[in-house]
Amino acid sequence: MTDTKSLQRSHYGYWVPMPTRWMDNDVYGHVNNVTYYSFFDTAANRFLIEEGGLDVRNGSTIAYVVASQCEYVSSVAHPEKLEIGVRVNRLGNSSVEYGLAVFREGEQEASARGSFTHVFVSRASQRPEAIPPQIRAVLERLAGDAD
Repeated sequence: MTDTKSLQRSHYGYWVPMPTRWMDNDVYGHVNNVTYYSFFDTAANRFLIEEGGLDVRNGSTIAYVVASQCEYVSSVAHPEKLEIGVRVNRLGNSSVEYGLAVFREGEQEASARGSFTHVFVSRASQRPEAIPPQIRAVLERLAGDAD
């Protein structure tokens, strides 16, 4: 890992509290790796719904995950309280790559970091389309946090 700034709390502009659950722990006593992807999915979609007005049930435009990855720095375990930081790494015409990180509540350095790419598509045609203007505007605000 050469990009150490993506481990710092100050490089994320949107926050989602994420309490761990008993079932998140694996037999090794820490949150299982696949759970981090659920954290990322929840945080990115919460941002789109709450800040961008994405209508996941009835909207004509929806967002599909096309790529995701995660790097683990230190273990977390239930019953820790976590916070997921969200920023925008790259904003295209029909896609966005988020930078996400998992922080223990109040800590300045991430326990894990990753990326998550959404492609916006027409619900009817299932073909890529431009990011709706209202959503693009809120994504642009988070794009400054990637600097």
